[in-house]
Amino acid sequence: MYKVLIADKLSEEAVSIFKENGIEAVVKTGLGEEELIKELETCDGLVVRSATKPNKNIIEKSKRLKVIGRAGIGVDNIDLEAATNNGKVVMNTPFGNSITTAEHAITLILSTARQIPFADKTTHEGKWEKSSIKGVEVTGKTLGVIGCGNIGSIVANRALGLHFKVIVFDPFLQDERAKDMGVEKVELNDLFKRSDFITLHTPLTEKTKNIINKDSFKLMKKGIRIVNCARGGLIDEEALRENLESGHVASAALDVFVNEPPKDSPLLGTKNLIMTPHLGASTTEAQEKVALQVAEQISDYLKTGAITNAVNTFSLTAKEYNSVQPYLKLSEQLGGFAGQLTENAIKRIEIEFEGQVSQINTQPLMQTMICALLKSNFDGVNVINSILVAKNKSIQISETKHEKACEYQSCVTLTIETDKQTRSVSGTLFGGKPRIVNIKGIKIEAELAKHNLYISNEDKPGFISNLSKILSDNNINIATFNLGRKDSGGEAIALISTDNPIEEKVLDSIKKLPLVIQAKTLTFNE
Repeated sequence: MYKVLIADKLSEEAVSIFKENGIEAVVKTGLGEEELIKELETCDGLVVRSATKPNKNIIEKSKRLKVIGRAGIGVDNIDLEAATNNGKVVMNTPFGNSITTAEHAITLILSTARQIPFADKTTHEGKWEKSSIKGVEVTGKTLGVIGCGNIGSIVANRALGLHFKVIVFDPFLQDERAKDMGVEKVELNDLFKRSDFITLHTPLTEKTKNIINKDSFKLMKKGIRIVNCARGGLIDEEALRENLESGHVASAALDVFVNEPPKDSPLLGTKNLIMTPHLGASTTEAQEKVALQVAEQISDYLKTGAITNAVNTFSLTAKEYNSVQPYLKLSEQLGGFAGQLTENAIKRIEIEFEGQVSQINTQPLMQTMICALLKSNFDGVNVINSILVAKNKSIQISETKHEKACEYQSCVTLTIETDKQTRSVSGTLFGGKPRIVNIKGIKIEAELAKHNLYISNEDKPGFISNLSKILSDNNINIATFNLGRKDSGGEAIALISTDNPIEEKVLDSIKKLPLVIQAKTLTFNE
């Protein structure tokens, strides 16, 4: 009989689900590290929320433990590397809080419109500020939604019911989906200029960090109202404070902060600012959902081996792993390469396996590739659910295999079709190491490093010397410099690895070179 330890406070319904599946569930909360290790000696599964922190020592000493389930989305309290190295599957429940978080955002939007917290506070103080507290109606106003995924789409739907006009910035939202939702898809600067209210629902990535900054505020209407229930770091907090104090921003409401709790935040005490302590997922219903989901997922895994919402692994036999392992890094690099270059909604993904690689289990390679492609733009994507996430985004996926060897013993090609273009990238293994061999039909041979610069340009004299000068003037040391072109005078590409990262201001200078078509920095784990 399987046994699971529930180490944090959880709905009693979770225990019932385990029992229905013939699994013994023991509830013991508030355990110290040694107590937890002792309890796990006889347990196959562990359920936690955020209080219990399964660290390396706990995981390594829990030999019987097979799976750790997090009732919620964040897994910062779990040592994922230790879990992976010790063969423990880690699962979360990324979609259980969507409605609750969306409703909190709507609540804060309405609160900013009517100054509810200030009105409540002053009335409790015995004051009667009726004449000085003037709000605005939301009917007919324009709500800008930054990020229209699972939560953002719910917010948009609720806002339409309040008779907002909803505009959305989300490069990965397809035009047909936007039309079906009844929203208008716009560019980010257009959203800033037109919105009366702005709400954020996007993950925190290098692309979205400080997506609202001092320059963004300059584009916004005087009297803009801003809500963030997504991630701390999406808004430049100092710039927000300055714009609140100047009155350019009429009101703002934040549920998330760069540092939590925000004890030293420049926002503390700022007028017309509502602050809540990360309450987005804090409802009875949401906590019930994540409890039921984690119990069902762990039960399925222990009984059948099915893995749902895993964040650290995929299912492979030992024999399969030996044949697949050399291609996993290549798959991750191909997906990451395409993902970091893709700026528009993806309509179709095509993956082609040629030669020896076509004869192995390619499912993990597909999942790894699609995960790397999507994870910088979507929350909750992992190698297990990446294909499902893609399909839920109405992205078509196709796979083809050719056993006959091509130019290389093995070759993997990833093709991405967006609303605006089709892009492909191919790779192979040289000496067991990944190598990019073709980009958009242009032959090139390059290894990807931690810091890379990708450029497409017109093939004309003088470009390389001008590029090299910018890099040299900014003390950027080139590690490798790889070139390819279609034909003389046509499109050319450069893939350059550097010893240190290229700052945004340097990249802007490169983009301004006369012959540049596209310039992007690409980052990969070493």
